[in-house]
Amino acid sequence: MSFTIQNVLISEGEGYRTVDVQIQDDRILAIAPNLEVIGTAIDGTNKLLLPGFVNAHTHSSEMWQRGIIPPVPLELWIAELYEFTPLDPEQAYLSAVGTAIETLLTGGTTVVDHLVLIPGKEIETIEAAYRGYRDVGIRAFLAPLIQDEALSAGIPTGGDEVNHGDYVRPTQATLDLLQEAINQFHRPDERVEIMVAPTGIQLCSDALFEGCIELSDRYNLNRHAHLLETKAQKLLAEEKYGCSAVQHLKEIGWLSEKTSLAHCVWLDDSDIQIMAETRSTVVHNPLSNLRLGSGIAPILKYRQAGVNVAFGCDGSASNDSQDLLEAIKIGSILHSVTDFDYHHWITPRQSVEMASLGGATGLNRADQFGSLTVGKKADLVMYDLKSLSMLPRTDPIGLLILGRPVNVVSHAWVNGKQVISEHEICNVNVDDLKEKLFDRSEWTPKRKSIAVAETEARYRSVMGLPGTTIGYS
Repeated sequence: MSFTIQNVLISEGEGYRTVDVQIQDDRILAIAPNLEVIGTAIDGTNKLLLPGFVNAHTHSSEMWQRGIIPPVPLELWIAELYEFTPLDPEQAYLSAVGTAIETLLTGGTTVVDHLVLIPGKEIETIEAAYRGYRDVGIRAFLAPLIQDEALSAGIPTGGDEVNHGDYVRPTQATLDLLQEAINQFHRPDERVEIMVAPTGIQLCSDALFEGCIELSDRYNLNRHAHLLETKAQKLLAEEKYGCSAVQHLKEIGWLSEKTSLAHCVWLDDSDIQIMAETRSTVVHNPLSNLRLGSGIAPILKYRQAGVNVAFGCDGSASNDSQDLLEAIKIGSILHSVTDFDYHHWITPRQSVEMASLGGATGLNRADQFGSLTVGKKADLVMYDLKSLSMLPRTDPIGLLILGRPVNVVSHAWVNGKQVISEHEICNVNVDDLKEKLFDRSEWTPKRKSIAVAETEARYRSVMGLPGTTIGYS
């Protein structure tokens, strides 16, 4: 399959130029003015062509809880999230499809899904998400979220003796589950890959991390985890290891150029140096960090230290959307208040590079996609510069990143195959998806959480907060 995009605007240096782009099969064949048309001709007049962005951290199944969990910190938010009735595989499929569509419509051609598994139906959950992403046509890295410690272990003890009990599945059984997922669903040729993805140091043993390292090395899989999202997790790491979480992960061999770590809010300067030395990637999730009061990750420090940074939406119950352009905007301008030296602030063009090449680098795939480069995969997004939110004409990338783009993606391709045409999703029926999401849900305002009530007193004590609770019952 071949096509040629004609007369399209691309970024070059600090400016732009108008070119034609030839695509043959899944690759960019040529980029230059006045090229011969191969295959289908596509009019790129008054359009901007960029490499597809990477939604480098999300949890697709949280779509079913978006908008319902009140403003509480992560540790209480998790307590309530886990209290919801488990989904069924069909819901997992629908939420993967919805996550893929929202990502595509906001410039993303790749998604990293830290997939929450349905208890007792783990493989069915992975299969459902795998099928959803294949149906839409997005590039997906499926990262089954695994742990081997009980939820209560995620809160520091504060020196008290706490009996956490056993997790529902032993460590080896969890690794066996991951092996089965690799055998069945690691399909790079079909645009879906499995990642090894312990949830994080707060709920995972060293044995689980080390088992994942072995699988990563054996099958050349990328690694993913949450890291120091909250101050409580920083305190927990000091209790658990007697050193920082970053230092410990380095010692056990988790950090590498194949490793991406979500959040990284509570790292100090020595941690940042380790991240740079190991070529590990920080996935910045600004909206959930603000939503849950986790803090502002020191992104400018990461960039100055040479740490690769990508953007993620995080799950739809902590954001509560998959608008990647919104995450990029907030994740860029938020840091202007953390450093008065405006020479360090993130420019719109730097934001685009972080979202595309930074995302690909975090997946150890910068040689395959993430930039408009001859020979790379044709993961491309074309933006309509005559959309109202992209007018009047000033700087196209400035309008895209600093503005409030609405319905601006006119076309998109993943692996050379069209997934959006004339602002419409190509491969699935969006109206049908909306009906199913509506029919399988209900309005549930003012929901009360028993789990938060049981967890809150201990959390407030450990964090040195006054004794008053929310009053959930």
